[in-house]
Amino acid sequence: MVEHDDEWEAGLEDDSSAVLRAVSRQIKLWREAAGMTQPELGAAIGYGDEMVSAVERGKRLPKPEFLDNSDEVLGAGGKISAMKEDVKQARYPKKVRDLAKLEAKAVEVGAYSNHNVEGLLQTEGYARALYGMRRPAFSEDEIERLVVARMARQEIFERRPAPTMTFVLEEVTLRRPLGGRMVLRQQLEHLLEVGQLRHVVLQVMPTQCEDHGSMGGQFEVLKLSSGETLAHWEAHLYNRLVSAPKEVQVLETRYGIIRSQALAPRESLAFIEKVLGET
Repeated sequence: MVEHDDEWEAGLEDDSSAVLRAVSRQIKLWREAAGMTQPELGAAIGYGDEMVSAVERGKRLPKPEFLDNSDEVLGAGGKISAMKEDVKQARYPKKVRDLAKLEAKAVEVGAYSNHNVEGLLQTEGYARALYGMRRPAFSEDEIERLVVARMARQEIFERRPAPTMTFVLEEVTLRRPLGGRMVLRQQLEHLLEVGQLRHVVLQVMPTQCEDHGSMGGQFEVLKLSSGETLAHWEAHLYNRLVSAPKEVQVLETRYGIIRSQALAPRESLAFIEKVLGET
């Protein structure tokens, strides 16, 4: 029997908790209807009885294989497997799901990052290093869940028609060795690859620049297909979506100014390549 210890702990919020309870209840009902104990179900699907118990108690989110195998063994006729999409969405923190939904509707995305590389541009190793240094510390399961959620947001790069995406990165984000030298090198190499995409523009804000249009922190501006423009920013314990037109206009103006102050796209890619050579 193969143990699967990499299931994620719940740690859920809002509607995710309701999804978890519903899935847990259904699995337990189908198991009992089949006359199987938790150890028996675990043995039949390749999981330990402790994992089955944790899923039924709502302490762990089941992976797709868990649901598919349970569906087959319990003769649920696809009813358990049908919950995979709901469980997939519940894995991601609600704020990430909400932001990803907005990004999926965006025709233009503009993001400014001032202390670390923007999340949409991060490699898995860089994201894992960032979450690993948070204080109070995240558990390994929490880090895994957050990293998976961050990587899932990057599906926007594969979307068609592709949205126009622009990014302004402070020079310090390219030089700060978060996670170590190799993690930073891989991150810089990734930026150079992303920067070659025709719908993506990267710009670097040099530290020596004497003028700066936005010293208030990182933010993102989203222009939706509906014609509406929204903004989003995070700071420590706060995560805010900005929809008031006057406030959005302020952030749009600031973004336009810092783009004009940053290096041109071609110069920016050359700058990133230079930093990579020095790293």
